[in-house]
Amino acid sequence: MPDTARYFAYLMVLALGCGGDRSPGSGADGSGPARSGGTLLTGAGATFPAPLYSKWFDAYAKATGVRINYQSIGSGGGIRQFIEGTVDFGATDGPMTDEQIAAVKGNVIHLPTVLGAVSVTYNLPTLGKTELNFDGRLLADIFLGRVTRWNDGRIAALNPGVALPGEDLIVVHRSDGSGTTFIFTDFLSKVSPPWKGQVGRATSVNWPIGLGGKGNEGVTQQIKQSPGSIGYVELIYAISNGLPSAKLRNSAGVLVQPTLKSVAAAAAGAELPPTTDFRVTITNAPGADSYPISSFTWLLIRKEDPDPARAKTIHAFVAWMLEPAAQRMAADLHYAPLPVKVIEMVQKAIAP
Repeated sequence: MPDTARYFAYLMVLALGCGGDRSPGSGADGSGPARSGGTLLTGAGATFPAPLYSKWFDAYAKATGVRINYQSIGSGGGIRQFIEGTVDFGATDGPMTDEQIAAVKGNVIHLPTVLGAVSVTYNLPTLGKTELNFDGRLLADIFLGRVTRWNDGRIAALNPGVALPGEDLIVVHRSDGSGTTFIFTDFLSKVSPPWKGQVGRATSVNWPIGLGGKGNEGVTQQIKQSPGSIGYVELIYAISNGLPSAKLRNSAGVLVQPTLKSVAAAAAGAELPPTTDFRVTITNAPGADSYPISSFTWLLIRKEDPDPARAKTIHAFVAWMLEPAAQRMAADLHYAPLPVKVIEMVQKAIAP
């Protein structure tokens, strides 16, 4: 069976609740980790997966007694606190650079947890929730300040029949170090030579124009209160705030919405060699069904932890996170579960 078909079959299994109804926290034999009497882990980082992490950590605490205090401060902050050693684990949507890894002497593992979509969303009161169409080069030129009005001919050409207003475009972007920004700018760098040359990809970039918002929450609120605005947020933030998500033209030339299926399609073709460190991007993935701004998100844990008890506790959570029950929670919040082959590779990475 082709990889994409196998992955969609796996998603159906999750949706139907197959694979057993063991309680959260139970292992393959149903035993699960021992209750630890209120053990506390601390983590910080990405806002992209924060809604899911909140749900996971609450469920895990109820099942095991292990409490996880997670601060949703952005990927840049998560990487910084991980390097400084002030948290037990970090979380990021933009993988650490070689220089950052050198700062911890290579003592880090990037563990994929889930997949998500970066939604291009906007606030146009006259159009309501009309789904607009964009392509990557047009988005790059909007965020470069080259396209400045909503009724610009290039936007109109992609949206025939839509009565676009003549008002100014207000660009909204992240003001903090952000994995969501890394994903968005990684996509733009792949499809727009001007963007790659002038701005590039990173968790923080020098934005040519626009208003800044802190976290996905801040960008969402900035868009909601600014008619005529356009920005990028993780899909669940657009959905939960009643904001529209644009269709984007993918590498096959097809206009695709950000959905569980289209993110899964982007992930299905990811090539991870046996020696992978999991730092792979899947933006602008091949395939007619692939949503072009899709990405893994990662936990950052230590390869060699000076605290064996902490390492054991973190590994137990990761093992629970990979189980069907936890991955179903991801689908409930519009994140795509990890492909089976990636789950197997993560399990191997944390094996004693």
